[in-house]
Amino acid sequence: MSENALVVDVRDHIFKMGRGEQLKAIEHVNFSLPANSFTCIVGPSGCGKTTVLRLILGLDKHNNGRVELLRDGPVSAVFQEPRLLPWRTVEQNIRLVLPPSRQQESLDDLFEVLGLAELRGFYPNQLSLGLARRVSLARAFVLEPQLLILDEPFVSLDASTAERLRELLLTLWQARPTTVLMVTHDIAEAAALADTVLVFTPRPSRVVGVVDIDTPRESRNTAVIGDIQQQISALSVTG
Repeated sequence: MSENALVVDVRDHIFKMGRGEQLKAIEHVNFSLPANSFTCIVGPSGCGKTTVLRLILGLDKHNNGRVELLRDGPVSAVFQEPRLLPWRTVEQNIRLVLPPSRQQESLDDLFEVLGLAELRGFYPNQLSLGLARRVSLARAFVLEPQLLILDEPFVSLDASTAERLRELLLTLWQARPTTVLMVTHDIAEAAALADTVLVFTPRPSRVVGVVDIDTPRESRNTAVIGDIQQQISALSVTG
């Protein structure tokens, strides 16, 4: 069994609201991620999925518990918004995250896989949302991260564009293995991509169940994905 790359054990995460009111976002979220695994988190809107990602990324440090990265190396994140600098080209946006020692590296293979080879000199306002998200994926993978965080990276895309980006994500991940934790509202997406699916309850969140998927991705046809969706949905109901 692979060693773990990340351990999360968070209890009682509370947001302080106005007038002294408090909002309990997390009851108890406890999981670990094996190195180079692909895990998805699913759950109802507002249940605390993104809060957990923020805790892992260190954007919110106020938690009662433990978030521990067990492997050295950079952490990359891809959010719903591409967050590209509008005054920099596609290539400049991607190279921006590289340390000085890697600035002269060839990115030809990465551009080729993502279909960005002819767009190196384009600016963000010349890109569709789907292309901008390809640039975000490139920027995340170019760092060779030990952990990749994805927060609903394909939301609001049309079905064909989202499917193409899922294929590109898997191609990159298989060529450049890293530990992936992805939040998605799309149960079918989780069933198609993940090794493991963590099912969250409504707020305050806890992990109500875990679905381990043994079927190889290339064998996950419509029927198989439908069966996995039913398993996930059943856990959501019991939660």
